[in-house]
Amino acid sequence: MTEVKITATDEKWMARALTLATRGATLAHPNPIVGAVLVKNGKAVGKGFHIYDRRDHAEIVALQPAGTYARGATLYVTLEPCCTTGRTGPCTKAIITAGIKKVVAAMRDPNPAVSGKGLAELRRAGIQVISGVLEKQAQHLNEDFACWIQTKRPLVTLKTALTLDGQIAQKSGSVTWITSQHSRDAVQRLRHEADALLTGIGTVLADDPRLSDRTGEPRRRKLLRAIVDSRLRLPLRSEIVKSAQTDVVVFTIQSTGSPKARALQRAGVEIFRVPARHGQVDLHAVIRELGKREMLNVLLEAGAALNGAALQAGIVDKMILFYAPKIMGTGGVPMGQIPSSWFAKSPALQNLTVKPCGPDFVVQGYFRDVYKRS
Repeated sequence: MTEVKITATDEKWMARALTLATRGATLAHPNPIVGAVLVKNGKAVGKGFHIYDRRDHAEIVALQPAGTYARGATLYVTLEPCCTTGRTGPCTKAIITAGIKKVVAAMRDPNPAVSGKGLAELRRAGIQVISGVLEKQAQHLNEDFACWIQTKRPLVTLKTALTLDGQIAQKSGSVTWITSQHSRDAVQRLRHEADALLTGIGTVLADDPRLSDRTGEPRRRKLLRAIVDSRLRLPLRSEIVKSAQTDVVVFTIQSTGSPKARALQRAGVEIFRVPARHGQVDLHAVIRELGKREMLNVLLEAGAALNGAALQAGIVDKMILFYAPKIMGTGGVPMGQIPSSWFAKSPALQNLTVKPCGPDFVVQGYFRDVYKRS
């Protein structure tokens, strides 16, 4: 078989499709984020991105304005077109019927049950198919979908702000602003892109945060604010309780019928009991439940206790560390409460990137590659 070379033109139009796809962030889940551009004679004759509530996939949205111009055109799409019937019909059938001459896909569908089948169907219909154009960028957009569709658990990202000597606060229970406004703005963007935010009761008692998405940008589902609270200590007068509107869930090992639980429920907080593990909330049970709720990605914003427990439990897939160019010195709070004996078996972060963020810098890395499962 002759190898098909990827051209600069292919990358140009795929970059356009990827930009379109990002417009579906927070609007497409639990479906993947997808963008598509239909090109004929060097011009875009159709384009679109997927929004879950509007049902149509990006390919169909791009085909609709093109009409008869679609015949003989090239379709650039950030994810392999589907070949199954779900909420909508198969996109492959619509592409074939429209007379598309060539399909350029950034990546295969990470769902093992369908991966490669859509591209194969298009080839059987005589359509030229190229896959892998700007693949890494496309995979990054849907790493959370890839994790969830293969494991039914969300991608968990641990985010924290810390000093150069690895400390997150001056003393336990205190509020310490460590990083700059640039970094705090970047965190708001992470919250906006997340389906759920997970924190511990220690952070709530120390900071009394609202933990809300303050970007003001549209999202299909409210940001789910989840709290790990083994002994059900969440104060009724806390900001997170006062702002609860069916978007706050507390994971506990206490009875959901206790007086405190009933009071929180009357305030609009959901109380969800999970099994205990060593006298504390079983974090694996929490993550499984969030996956059942179709939460594709979870942002862990917590203190040393929950950070340490999450790392030791192995539920963290990705870390984003915002470093301030400062030294705190002795007496501060470490990023995670972890015994030194854990160091010998600690996994190393892979695919590291380091980027500036105003006066700070951000280190990002992964404990596992979700695409190696597919």
